[in-house]
Amino acid sequence: MAGQEYSHYQKKVISRYYQNIDKVALQRLQELVTDLYLADTDKKKDRLWGQVQKAMENLKIEPAIAAHISKTRDVKILAKNIEDWLKCDK
Repeated sequence: MAGQEYSHYQKKVISRYYQNIDKVALQRLQELVTDLYLADTDKKKDRLWGQVQKAMENLKIEPAIAAHISKTRDVKILAKNIEDWLKCDK
């Protein structure tokens, strides 16, 4: 793929994706909240919480907040924080 030329349209799509990467990541966190509520095994929950932690790192969430969410593993706390982050993003 190195040296590949993109069309004007492809360049605009790629540009818009990177302009909205934070919104995409927050949406992914929202989906993880839903998945956590529906998870029926501890193994699945552990995997999902790992994804939550990685997503928070990618969003550069304050380490103290991310650590608290990861430590408590409370979906309600995660959902409330996501709601707050979405308000700040607007």
